[in-house]
Amino acid sequence: IQQGENSTAGMVQIAGGEFLMGAADKEGRPDEYPQHKVSVKPFWMDATEVTNAQFEKFVKATGYITTAEIKPDWEELKKQLPAETPRPPDSLLVAASLVFTPPAHAVPLNDASQWWSWTKSASWKHPHGPGSNITGKENFPVVHISWNDAMAYCKWAGKRLPTEAEWECAARAGISNAAYTWGNEEIENGKLKANTWQGSFPYKNITTDAYAGAAPVKSFAPNGYGLYDMAGNVWEWCSDWYQPDYYKQLENRVTVNPAGPSTGYDPMEPTVPKKVIKGGSFLCHASYCKGYRVAAKMKTSPDTGLEHTGFRCVKDK
Repeated sequence: IQQGENSTAGMVQIAGGEFLMGAADKEGRPDEYPQHKVSVKPFWMDATEVTNAQFEKFVKATGYITTAEIKPDWEELKKQLPAETPRPPDSLLVAASLVFTPPAHAVPLNDASQWWSWTKSASWKHPHGPGSNITGKENFPVVHISWNDAMAYCKWAGKRLPTEAEWECAARAGISNAAYTWGNEEIENGKLKANTWQGSFPYKNITTDAYAGAAPVKSFAPNGYGLYDMAGNVWEWCSDWYQPDYYKQLENRVTVNPAGPSTGYDPMEPTVPKKVIKGGSFLCHASYCKGYRVAAKMKTSPDTGLEHTGFRCVKDK
């Protein structure tokens, strides 16, 4: 990719059109209901998640420094925290990112801090922290990418982030009301379909799919539209702000090209606006999140990078 080249190389043409967005079954979280009609215009989408090699080209061309590589600014951070939050020690206010650190035994699944650790110097170049690197992983999805980082890359590449509606339209691949990007067959049945967690989350991964962490892009079969890893591997940023009841505003009509609410709100962390992520990751397991379902979504603050979060771009047709 060259800046301004406006190439559609490595992209797939998505016809768009009308589809039912949101969960059709009882497996969804509350923010996946009600199911509602959406119509999106045709667009191009990257066939794969953006890789380390692609991101490296961007960094070499622009000198871009990712969020994870910058020491957090306490004055800025404070704005997202409850008023009485004390200043953390300097040892925590360092360039760092969140790395998956599995516990040695079963833990309560309602406390993600049991398996995420704030790791100094972890970044896209050092996905597991100091001493790790991406040599030989050129074809893996780039991770530890904040929403702001993804936006910067898209802009450089002459592309943009998908809306949540575009992402879901592409993931559904024209199969109406399917639970997954490949159809309705459960992930455990038949052939391996995606890079997710097998075993007991988060302490025992039996890696039936041969990958304990991220996998090179295109390691699994593409969906019906020719898109790879629309389930599992890494979560993917969308352009939309997150609000838990946004779908209620879109009921009983066809919404054309919805771009999400105008502001982000997460009742679990009211002071931290969040963006939508889709697709699930190598950490998804039915016991915990089943984020690889096509209607599933999570939400993350735009300045957060994690070891299982990346992105892919789209382009207007």
